[in-house]
Amino acid sequence: MRLPEVERGDSFGNRLLIRFISAVSGMRLPDAARVAFYHKNFFSAPLGAWTQAAMRGPSAWSVGERELMAAMVAKWNSCAFCVGAHGAVAAKTMTRPVVDAVLADFRSAPITEALRGALAFLEIMTLRPMDLSADSAREALRSGVTNEALQDASAVAAVFNIITRYADTLNFAMPTAAEFDRAADMLLKRGYAS
Repeated sequence: MRLPEVERGDSFGNRLLIRFISAVSGMRLPDAARVAFYHKNFFSAPLGAWTQAAMRGPSAWSVGERELMAAMVAKWNSCAFCVGAHGAVAAKTMTRPVVDAVLADFRSAPITEALRGALAFLEIMTLRPMDLSADSAREALRSGVTNEALQDASAVAAVFNIITRYADTLNFAMPTAAEFDRAADMLLKRGYAS
């Protein structure tokens, strides 16, 4: 369901800001950014702060690895918008062939065993949360993931299990590949805090 207030802005100032950013960037401001202006104090500021902490805060995982985790959670949740958006950001810091290989099958992709172990844990967390157990964590730790890194990966998955549902509920418009690429540059530069 596309809310008119998200599309155009819920206040005069936000309408002007959305138009300005769209004009300066030369593209329609993506819906993920538009919702950041919607009821900012109630929802988008707290979610933006949580997302910023998970995606850009201190972590053993690189920005690209965390963006790849977000893209995988999106894939498991069938959220094409978030797969495109976070896959594009991951491809800016990794390589597109590696990102595509992980999205196709992380178990055979050319990534570290630790990242593979974390993704296996996040897959259970996302698709079969009732099956997540201490054994799941131990298996991830055996792959070389540290306790702290597993907590960081879990934070990425938790926030993106919410964001992907939010994106699909609000029927985010699908940008072109070129628009995802340009938006990825902005996300790398600005991060997620609104």
